[in-house]
Amino acid sequence: MRSDAVKSGPERAPHRSLWKAMGLTNEELTRPLIGVVSAKSECVPGHAHLDAVTRAVKDGVRMAGGVPVEFPSIGVCDGIAMGHVGMKYSLASRELIADSCESMAIAHGFDGMVFIPNCDKIVPGMLMAAARLNLPAIFVSGGPMLAGSLHGRALDLNSVFEAVGAYKAGKLDDAGLDEVESAACPGCGSCSGMFTANSMNCLTEALGMGLPGNGTIPAVSGARLRLAKQAGMRAVEMVREGLTPDRILTPAAFRNALALDMALGCSTNSALHLPAIAHEAGVPFDLTMINELSARVPNLCHLAPAGAHHVQDLHEAGGVMAVLREISPLGVLDGEAMTCTGKTLAACYAGAQNHDPQVIRPLSDPYSPTGGLMVLRGNLAPRGAIVKRSAVAPEMLVHEGPARVFDSEDAAIAAIYAGAIRPGDVVVIRYEGPKGGPGMREMLSPTSAICGMGLDKEVALITDGRFSGATRGAAIGHVSPEAASGGLIGLVEEGDRIAIDIPSGSLELLVDEATLAARRERWVCPPPNVTRGYLARYARMVSSADEGAILK
Repeated sequence: MRSDAVKSGPERAPHRSLWKAMGLTNEELTRPLIGVVSAKSECVPGHAHLDAVTRAVKDGVRMAGGVPVEFPSIGVCDGIAMGHVGMKYSLASRELIADSCESMAIAHGFDGMVFIPNCDKIVPGMLMAAARLNLPAIFVSGGPMLAGSLHGRALDLNSVFEAVGAYKAGKLDDAGLDEVESAACPGCGSCSGMFTANSMNCLTEALGMGLPGNGTIPAVSGARLRLAKQAGMRAVEMVREGLTPDRILTPAAFRNALALDMALGCSTNSALHLPAIAHEAGVPFDLTMINELSARVPNLCHLAPAGAHHVQDLHEAGGVMAVLREISPLGVLDGEAMTCTGKTLAACYAGAQNHDPQVIRPLSDPYSPTGGLMVLRGNLAPRGAIVKRSAVAPEMLVHEGPARVFDSEDAAIAAIYAGAIRPGDVVVIRYEGPKGGPGMREMLSPTSAICGMGLDKEVALITDGRFSGATRGAAIGHVSPEAASGGLIGLVEEGDRIAIDIPSGSLELLVDEATLAARRERWVCPPPNVTRGYLARYARMVSSADEGAILK
């Protein structure tokens, strides 16, 4: 066993004495050591209950004859970090999580790992670590929050952000805003729509790194704890079988995950995280795969923010496995891909059933014949930009309008709240990319303000930053190259015409080349807005969004 390096032989007597100081017995020191990394904290509702999930995992490890060794992970709550300087740290925290998991696992000689994430950057950060470590590993998330309810209407976190827009527009008073904020998030779990956390937890099933149910069993359900025990037991079995991530995180696994993404209508952030995980796994990943699979896989689910359903509805309808079985006749899945269950993906979804065709539409009646995400290219984004096509109103799939240019999210929000954005405008927010932000802030506040003010079917947003998984409307992010790296988005001027054609995958700045050349001669990159600490180091090392914003 790998853990022999920290517990076996006379030379390791000092090591054993330290394990014994923490209560381990001689018998336990003959068994596999399973690292159990939990993102439990009191900062994130998705993580507030992970102590219970962690206890269940450790029970499962012990039942299977292993020894669980728990350690913590940091985790940023994107909702709480939203709309202020804290959001600069969200994406950047993904790399810290991966690095810290790597450090702890190798330093302590673990034989296998159980990863217990739940929210936005924690899931991909831990998946990156699992790929990098290549130790037997399994994931069990904390599960989704239940939807809130107010006067018979289902609510979620996005409802509150949009309520702020309605409040600013005079459509909601103080009492109404308080009602929404008090009802939208009823308890623990990752926010209840198909936002980034739930997207990544669902994709973890398709990648083969989480047991069926990982993405959809509600956080408050006893089934979540049973799943955690099964994950703990399975971790020990995987060590004995020698089943490592390099046998699971294959090119087929990433294609399977992208196919599921198209059917579910996942967050645009999956276009950042899947390339980053693939990079750690040594698997080639090209954004063109998104459009290729989008053309072949219809969008079958409209979960919030795209529609009225929430993740609990998806679970009751049959969950991820039912969606995979629904799309399996298309020939886009590699059913022979191995999973952490020890069985193939096809074996996992073989018995799944679609219990609610309103939540998981059949192939014969999709929401759209194409998938949830789309990569746009053109002179404004020669290396790509991402839009959640499934959450765009039909009226905005093709749009041309004047640019309203802002050099920060904060400036754009101020203009939106001041009523300065008019129907037909194309709001451009730049210098918010991985390097320019730094940290590529999520922008739920401006998109929600526009939706709350009733402009989501008339106004588009384009940014080299990114949007929240809770965003709906013609919100186009990840423009690459970003402004801080000399991308054309840095040359856009107020009033320039921008043409968006989502069905054709096109994003064009309608300005002639001579004018652009003259602007480029005058362009000077603004000085960095962070010059010390982790973010300054991050800005110097981070790649562009089309590469997954990985550190080089």
